[in-house]
Amino acid sequence: MAGHGLMWSNIYQPETPRVKRRVNWKRMGALFAPYWRQQAMVLACIVAVSAIGLVPGFIIAHIIDAAIPHHNLAELGIDVGIILASALISAGIGVLQGYLNSVVGEGIMRDIRSSLVGHLHRMPLHFFTGTKTGEIMNRVSNDVDNVDNVVTGTLTTIVTNVVTIATTLVAMFVWNWRLALISVIIVPLMILPLGPVGRRMYAIRKKTREKRDEIESITQETLSISGITLIKSFAREAFERARFYTVGTRLMQLEIDLAMVGRWFIASVTAMVVVGPALVWFGGGWLSIATGLQVGVIVAFVSFIQGRLYGPAAALAGIQIQIVSALAVFERIFEYLDMTTEEYDPPGAIALPEVTGEIAFENVVFSYDGTREVLDDISFHVRPGEVAAFVGPSGAGKTTITQLVPRFYDPQSGRVRIDGHDLRGVTLDSLRRDIGIVTQETYLFHDTIANNLRYGKPDATDAELDASVRAANIADFIAALPDGYQTVVGERGHKLSGGERQRLAIARVLLKDPRILILDEATSSLDYENEAAIQKALDVVLRGRTSLVIAHRLSTVLTADVIFVVDRGRIVESGRHATLLARGGLYSRLYRTQFAGLSA
Repeated sequence: MAGHGLMWSNIYQPETPRVKRRVNWKRMGALFAPYWRQQAMVLACIVAVSAIGLVPGFIIAHIIDAAIPHHNLAELGIDVGIILASALISAGIGVLQGYLNSVVGEGIMRDIRSSLVGHLHRMPLHFFTGTKTGEIMNRVSNDVDNVDNVVTGTLTTIVTNVVTIATTLVAMFVWNWRLALISVIIVPLMILPLGPVGRRMYAIRKKTREKRDEIESITQETLSISGITLIKSFAREAFERARFYTVGTRLMQLEIDLAMVGRWFIASVTAMVVVGPALVWFGGGWLSIATGLQVGVIVAFVSFIQGRLYGPAAALAGIQIQIVSALAVFERIFEYLDMTTEEYDPPGAIALPEVTGEIAFENVVFSYDGTREVLDDISFHVRPGEVAAFVGPSGAGKTTITQLVPRFYDPQSGRVRIDGHDLRGVTLDSLRRDIGIVTQETYLFHDTIANNLRYGKPDATDAELDASVRAANIADFIAALPDGYQTVVGERGHKLSGGERQRLAIARVLLKDPRILILDEATSSLDYENEAAIQKALDVVLRGRTSLVIAHRLSTVLTADVIFVVDRGRIVESGRHATLLARGGLYSRLYRTQFAGLSA
């Protein structure tokens, strides 16, 4: 079987490499591609507002230097009307620009969040066992939020300020290059007092935080080791991606509403506040005395530099740090998106046909880190419908054996087969569709009992739900609850006892109705009363299914069709209970030490 190790050595990777690379600007630009129409409209709005913003300055100069000296009220009225019209048009275009910018920014954030979470759902299990949950949460939450600030604000601010400064400088130098030089040389500090946006913005912001908390909750539930195991066991990656996308869309709309409230506030301030720097007044006055520069031109220049030169220049000066930070964040996000997922369906992979449940391990060797072997030349065969028990000391490799069946990991050499099919030649979805898993640590979502049960079969009828809970010996408990199936189980099901959670997990697997069942010490942490109730449920679950059972207690082992004794990564004994007990080997010693006093 050495050849098999060479064949698959390029597939198994004990650690997912994280390649540090510089940000690909083309790749960053691709994030904006779906929103190119909105971006084109934003650019058009920026240019239009910038051009219209020049009108009041010219009109003010005309009023001061022509309309008033000529005592022409009609001319004065027209000039004032043009100023008012330009202000209203600019404000309206500015609101439209703010909306479009929010659509682009929040849409990109939704896409990044959904892509990142969907990608993480497809990461192999060893990524989650080797990565801190806090790191994952930080990438998904804080990093994406930082990108949000850049996409929705910084980029538009840069373009707006650059266009504004460029058009203003051109107009000023064409009009009067001397006064333009004075305006460029002098860089005043201007502070525009901005008050709170008001109750409306506060209310919307509160809702956005609540929605962000919901996203955080979903992320924590689905990306923990227990949650991701459950998702993979029921092949629910697509469902979780859609659920996350839906909540993200709701958050997107709230953020757009928030941006629109702020946009009206900023538009009002921009339209109403005008301040003139004293030094430009002085320089303009000197030029007026010395060269006969008209007063209207001075007034127009003051309005230009106040709103269209110094302010945008000051804003651009503070953006550099934000850009550097944004690039670092994009690097971190792309680093995660570039990690190799577990969805290795090689060319020619087939969907596993209807499963009968035959399982075979052929000379399987496995190591988590690529150096220390956890399984060494494991070979066994389980016929369809048989119950195979795995016993042995802690750390012997029992759980690792069962995790190779749903392909949470791949062996470095050897083969695992179901119904004669090498698992690396079938698609993951078709494989996990017919596998049910009940572990010692039952994971329930913070949701109703009904939704937790239907996780493996969303279209299950009420009758199927009732049948599964009766078979799992928990129907009476659910019926006694005030809200019945609509009872919320709490975070990780903490409102239920360990035995109740375990029976719900059994009912959930029954609803899925898999042909292959894996029980990983499903009763080891329970008292004998709960174990008896669960064992009664397991008698129903195991009937007619191929079952791999890991157990420290004797109840399941006694009735198993075959028992495999695992020690230090190898199967050292196999057979039925009585046969192994008579041999006087490791199983016999375990029996006498762990189950002393029980009759064989």
